[in-house]
Amino acid sequence: MVEVLDRQFLEYTGKVQPHLGERGANGQLLYPYLPNPELVEAVNLAIYLERPLLLKGEPGCGKTLLASAVTYELGLNLEAWYVKSTSRARDGLYTYDAVGRLRDAQLAASDRLTAEQIQRLDNPTTYVRWGPLGRAFQSKQRTVVLIDEIDKADIDFPNDLLLELDQKRFIVDETGQEIEAKAAPIVLITSNDEKDLPDAFLRRCLFHYVEFPSRERLIYIMNALFPKASELLINQAVERFWELREEMKKNQGGATKKISTSELIDWFKALRRYPEDEALAKLNGKLPYPGVLLKSWEDHIRYLKLKNNG
Repeated sequence: MVEVLDRQFLEYTGKVQPHLGERGANGQLLYPYLPNPELVEAVNLAIYLERPLLLKGEPGCGKTLLASAVTYELGLNLEAWYVKSTSRARDGLYTYDAVGRLRDAQLAASDRLTAEQIQRLDNPTTYVRWGPLGRAFQSKQRTVVLIDEIDKADIDFPNDLLLELDQKRFIVDETGQEIEAKAAPIVLITSNDEKDLPDAFLRRCLFHYVEFPSRERLIYIMNALFPKASELLINQAVERFWELREEMKKNQGGATKKISTSELIDWFKALRRYPEDEALAKLNGKLPYPGVLLKSWEDHIRYLKLKNNG
């Protein structure tokens, strides 16, 4: 049974936001994250039930950023695990430097190690390197663990994490050391739906689909992200973005992907390089900076003719 040392009741509200220009522990700029009430409720259920929360939704809709937002509001540490096609489930727990130990053994045999190095060789646990989940399990305080884009890895990857996520413990095979979570981590898992996830894995998760924001909510988000920008510029930029996105939805068969919130933010940053009157003039003409929004040549051909250029 998990020994939960931190019994503090945690509740995510989505209302505690970083100040403009505030930076995180790694020096990265922090931005407001404005979840809808359904997403807030899903996060709190995951915290309460101590179950992983599986998040799906269009790429760029904010699935990954949620982990930073929860971390910021609750004042916890974040362990981010960005899954690659070559990732193994065990990498998130630990890796064992067997090559390093063999090298040290060879050096010891030729009397080329100091007494301190020989002592290290005699202790196999010194060759263990903890992964994000391994570190979170050993923390006395609850930790937010992001497992990002789990569907990038092999189909066996989710199943190989069942025991660890369910029972919150694992064994280091090379040393026999059993690691049991001191405080259940808050696990957020994102998927872009590139692969079906196993039923056994889904059964152990809570699920939430992150809906694309409405036009009104996009304006609300942009006002929060760019408080110094004028209401007129934000409204017109969102209107042009929304018009393009709706057009892409009508022709979904030819579009590789629909434009997302993260692309809107980049596009708006590009527009703000100019005085407001110039930016507004650009919005009323040919689609400005199409390369920020449209990511294929077919989309360029189809949508650059939209509005005044048609």
